[in-house]
Amino acid sequence: MAKINYDGVIETAHFKPDGQLDWVRVYVRRGPIFSDRILLNRQALIEQLKAGKRYWVGERIIHMGGKFKVTQPVHLLQRAGNPVIVVGDAHAAMDELPGVPII
Repeated sequence: MAKINYDGVIETAHFKPDGQLDWVRVYVRRGPIFSDRILLNRQALIEQLKAGKRYWVGERIIHMGGKFKVTQPVHLLQRAGNPVIVVGDAHAAMDELPGVPII
């Protein structure tokens, strides 16, 4: 069995009208299993990323429980003193999560 090297999977996102991330729907790893879908607001996600938690963009594989198809890692960058949440190697000035379905 392959070792899971991430702490959570971001399934969908919601952005405010000004383009800033509002919240994400995630599955969070709790030991050897994952939680049900939960909502994390932007600040909670930033705190998790600052604490060293690793989140990836992905989706749950149907009928496979805690198995996910993950695509890209999520990173926290600092731009002009402000935290910016990005996917992969993006160098954005504001929150950018390409490949994440938007609600």
